[in-house]
Amino acid sequence: MPTRKQILDFIKDSPTPAGKREIARAFGLKGQEKIQLKALLRDMADEGLIDGRRTAYHEMGGLPKVTVLRVVDIDDGEAIAVPDTWSPEDATPPPRVRMVERKGKAAMPALKKGDRVLARTEETRTGWIAHPMKKLATRTDQVLGVVEVDASGKAWLAPTDRRIRHSPPIADLGGAEKGQLVLAEPVGRSDRAGVKVTEVLGDPLAPRSFSLIAIHKHGIPFGFPDEVIDEAKDAAKLPLSEDKREDLRAVPIVAIDPADARDHDDAIWAEPDGQGGFRAIVAIADVSFYVRPGSQIDREARKRGNSVYFPDRVVPMLPEVLSADVCSLRQDEDRAAMVCHLAVDSEGQVTSWRFTRALVRIAGNIAYEDAQAQIDSGEADEHLKNLWACWKALAAARHRRDPLELDMPERRVVLDEKGRIAQIAVRERLDAHRVVEDFMIAANVAAAKALESKAAPVVYRLHEPPSREKLVTLKDYLATFGRKLALGQVITPGLFNRMLKDVSDEGERLLIMEAVLRSQTQAYYGPRNEGHFGLALGSYAHFTSPIRRYSDLLVHRALVDAFGLEQPAPRGSLPAHSGLSDRDREDLGKISEAISDTERRAMAAERETIDRYVAAWLSARVGEVFDTRITGVQKFGFFATIVGLGGDGLVPVSTLGSERFDYDEKAQVLEGQQSGTAYAIGQRLRLRLAEANPLTGALKFELEEGGSAPVEPRGRPMPLKKRGKHMVGQRGRPSNIRHQGRKKR
Repeated sequence: MPTRKQILDFIKDSPTPAGKREIARAFGLKGQEKIQLKALLRDMADEGLIDGRRTAYHEMGGLPKVTVLRVVDIDDGEAIAVPDTWSPEDATPPPRVRMVERKGKAAMPALKKGDRVLARTEETRTGWIAHPMKKLATRTDQVLGVVEVDASGKAWLAPTDRRIRHSPPIADLGGAEKGQLVLAEPVGRSDRAGVKVTEVLGDPLAPRSFSLIAIHKHGIPFGFPDEVIDEAKDAAKLPLSEDKREDLRAVPIVAIDPADARDHDDAIWAEPDGQGGFRAIVAIADVSFYVRPGSQIDREARKRGNSVYFPDRVVPMLPEVLSADVCSLRQDEDRAAMVCHLAVDSEGQVTSWRFTRALVRIAGNIAYEDAQAQIDSGEADEHLKNLWACWKALAAARHRRDPLELDMPERRVVLDEKGRIAQIAVRERLDAHRVVEDFMIAANVAAAKALESKAAPVVYRLHEPPSREKLVTLKDYLATFGRKLALGQVITPGLFNRMLKDVSDEGERLLIMEAVLRSQTQAYYGPRNEGHFGLALGSYAHFTSPIRRYSDLLVHRALVDAFGLEQPAPRGSLPAHSGLSDRDREDLGKISEAISDTERRAMAAERETIDRYVAAWLSARVGEVFDTRITGVQKFGFFATIVGLGGDGLVPVSTLGSERFDYDEKAQVLEGQQSGTAYAIGQRLRLRLAEANPLTGALKFELEEGGSAPVEPRGRPMPLKKRGKHMVGQRGRPSNIRHQGRKKR
């Protein structure tokens, strides 16, 4: 019989999982010896020497050869994982495992925090490593919810995520009290085992709680580690060398931003060139000077990918000493900037560009509304008038390019001084917004083309044309309006624009606009140029927002390298180089995929938080009747949104009356068997608000008492027409995808 040590050595050195059969074969055991081996292995398990099952043992405190790991951190682009289930009897912390990701054709998508992976593990002199074999479905370990206590005194967790249908029992309150918002995690493998509270977050309906729910639900990094803050304070003290920067402090550059902007990362200036065109400057915060590759700040920024903006707070990509202070282009203060000089001809074409590192002093931080008011009243100074004149040339060139024009309403939550909701309204779209946007687009195009001219790496902002499947869906939808979409033609943004211009009815136009938006692919980042379909541009990068987007910081670093703009950091604690790191050059695809993921995470968190604020705003108006529009139809009911406000709510089919309703999946219609009343996407009708849950953002509607006939956008009864054996409204069905506007695309 082998000794305990021999068995442990074999298990440890075996390249494959070592169970009872493999151990017996390795030591030539047969018959009665196998029975003795079974007893020995049981004794070793009781003694705490080994763990696992008889088909695969591993050393206690170690890891099985093949096991499921969960990614808990991303350290400088490298995934760090722990065992997905870890409960050793001595309660030692789980080993941290470095994931060695596959390269080439066999590579799987970049791992992110929360991913579960089946992997082959290996213990080395420097610690545990793992080789991913297969990415598994993500299991949410932590649940955010509110503590509820029933009449018997038993505690339950009411989840804030509307997708979780059950309330698990709370096995360990962890000091939490009834009604408090808490973070909890499962205590066992089955739902019946319940959850234990790991963190008490406080009053779920208090101001600032709604964004906190989204932050925890989506795993958005919140506080900064002390070492990152200390390094940021160090970086903020870097001196600005006047002799190494172009001095533009005398140029009256202005920053035009939202009135409630938390940071100012771009500013613009223009003047006539005397030949019918313009000289223009787009000055962007020189974040790459302060945030250097390989620094603690850079690692944290890479992990976050972007800032996340909520009505009550911002979760910044960079510590506030940089994002809201030293990097922010504030009025009358000297600031480091990366500057794009543009030459714009009389037709709005950018004929040349030049990039420099500069010293700027912003002449003014102006709100969009104030800039627009000055222009409209004729009281604007010469500098503001020059900006508008240059923009009109850029806008003319944009019109000829014919990009996709979808002006979708954006909901805006206004809070009072105590963080309570004062107003929810649709944000007004002004020419001032378009002025800044077109200057930013011109600079973004220039950055992409400038890097291409030097054969330098580029992180492109990519937007591919709609897929055939989505175009077929759009074609079928347009047919409900009696409109056609020929799939054999070249699909361009202008095709959609012309389609929308042909729609005279404003309500119908909005529905088709939403459907066109739904047909579009999602924009993303990548190192290979695929063009930007929506903007009708062949080369496009993000250059203008490095305070809030890591993609822009990478573009700045590439420009530093390509055009010899390096300025070494004189402080020894900070890396000297401010260009791209070798690691980023070698694998831009990996970091591009990661920051695309963090962008989608931020968008989801922001959208859900707005939904919660809307539900909180409406919770005091339960019982009121609203004008709504149907946004989705299912066999269990239909979804509707309040016109002009937003907020999706369900009307269950069980509340539509005593008659039975048939569901036509293809036409997306619910039709009453006796009355013939039909509910289809796009119809408008008046509904009563029955429930509003601020914790989940969910609304529930019911038919207005005394009638339920759908109405057209203008308020007339909606006639029904036959389509085969089904009754459908004359209005078609829109997308139920909401669009949140952005200052910069």
